[in-house]
Amino acid sequence: MPTIAVRDLVIQRRENDLVAASFGRSFFVLDDYTPLRTLSEDLLQQRAHMFPIKDALWYVQARPLGGGEKASRGASYYTAPNPEYGATFTYFLRESLRTRRAERQDRERRAARAGEDTPYPSWEELKAEDREESPAVILTIRDEDGNVVRRINGSTSSGIHRTTWDFRYPSYTASSVQNPGRGPLAAPGSYTVSIEQRVDGVTTQLVAPTPFEVAPLLEPTLSPANRAEVLAFQRRAGELQRAVMTASRVAGAAAEQIGDIKSVIEVWPGADPSLREEARALELRLMDLREVLNGDPTKPRRNESAMPGLTSRVSTAMRGSYATTYGPTGTHRRNYEIAASQFAELLPALRQLIEVDLVALEDKLEAAGAPYTGDRLPNWQPD
Repeated sequence: MPTIAVRDLVIQRRENDLVAASFGRSFFVLDDYTPLRTLSEDLLQQRAHMFPIKDALWYVQARPLGGGEKASRGASYYTAPNPEYGATFTYFLRESLRTRRAERQDRERRAARAGEDTPYPSWEELKAEDREESPAVILTIRDEDGNVVRRINGSTSSGIHRTTWDFRYPSYTASSVQNPGRGPLAAPGSYTVSIEQRVDGVTTQLVAPTPFEVAPLLEPTLSPANRAEVLAFQRRAGELQRAVMTASRVAGAAAEQIGDIKSVIEVWPGADPSLREEARALELRLMDLREVLNGDPTKPRRNESAMPGLTSRVSTAMRGSYATTYGPTGTHRRNYEIAASQFAELLPALRQLIEVDLVALEDKLEAAGAPYTGDRLPNWQPD
């Protein structure tokens, strides 16, 4: 908030928001200032504290512009950010979590200000600093049965902080690790959140599980779906997506390895030229399997439509059902059934190619003393 005169204050009593109107610099909203009313000297002496959690309103966000806050409208299109979507947790940390390096540098600064010596750290101390993980504050959300739903990282600095859970389970795909909140939508109900710290690899609980409620924002116009059945479908589809995406990634790595193998065979004197034909046969088989996984690449390259691959079908089954509170449609369920059936046939063939046939070809190259390809440890013995 800029340094500016505030001419008016208003409390939005339904949401307990504090609105401050400034002189010439618009107005500002402090969402739910309830935690500030509970502050006390005793509370500030605690190691950590979770403030009372407001009931979280459950819904699926609309995107009227089709994208982010401004979508493609440009800076001249005025928008203002909404409050964070989901269940918001406000917590307090008395002290910051710091690494060994930060603590050492702080000691050195204090010693320098006092005119004392600041000796250079030992090699063992520097190695311990280099290997140390950054400290972390973790908020763990559990359902009413005690099952972990999500883990969220929070701020590690001292003071009052806020973080929000968007009602999502984590993503099933490794490519979404940096943006994990794209899993199934959790159902309304009772939940708890606890706070742990992880310092130098040791996890310690700071705040015991604190209950909160997730409640629907509106009563649905249509008959509400059975959320337990919807979640069960999304989890089955998520498990299939996890397997299909992993198979696609492994198949891609195998294709690169076979390309390297062909290049090695062409230049290595001790390699039997017939191995080149064997590698090419594996490559063609793998192309057929990857086409089932990812779809026909030939027609789309020439602006013609083609049947979707397994990755597309399972993505439709997953993400299509994410955008509604009514659950998967018949199309979503049919895409899941087709993808599950085709993947059950494809996986044994892919396993045979990568784990058996490709390994056998590598063994023949090993016997010929050819350079290594792929990510495997060498068969080396000392003289």
